[in-house]
Amino acid sequence: MSEEPRNSENNAAGAGPAVSVVGPGEGETILLGTTRMRVLEDGSHTGHRLGMAESVLAPHTPGPPQHRHARHDEGFYVISGTVRFTVGDEQIDATAGTLVMVPPGAPHTFANATGEPARMLSTFTPDLYVQYFRDLEELYADGRTPTPQESLGTMSRYATEPATEFARPRGNGS
Repeated sequence: MSEEPRNSENNAAGAGPAVSVVGPGEGETILLGTTRMRVLEDGSHTGHRLGMAESVLAPHTPGPPQHRHARHDEGFYVISGTVRFTVGDEQIDATAGTLVMVPPGAPHTFANATGEPARMLSTFTPDLYVQYFRDLEELYADGRTPTPQESLGTMSRYATEPATEFARPRGNGS
């Protein structure tokens, strides 16, 4: 069950903004196929400068097609398991304790190629991409898988495009 984060107002009269605290089991849950994401900060407490989410990738999760963001940095910190990052033509198997920072314009994707779950913490600066995941979740409703056209349309609304020169080959002519 998801709970909303708690906000703590500063006790001093006229003091600054509220502090957000998201405890274990709290935060918005977004389900994207075999990936479960817990939004820890959607930007509403950071002036939209930062979004943050924890994701659990089930074993053998293929991840998104290789893509680029035009307007935000994306960071990935692997908490447990192994996440395979593909950056252009390079593959990096990132184990627990590894940080991967992706600046705007860099082609990238990630996957869990192992038989064990992988957990990672992601940052989005600014928070633009948090709403993308909410929109994407709607495409996965009722157990369906989005079509490539639906996925591309959703990406394009968030200044993201496929990195076509590094696109993965598709099986069965699709």
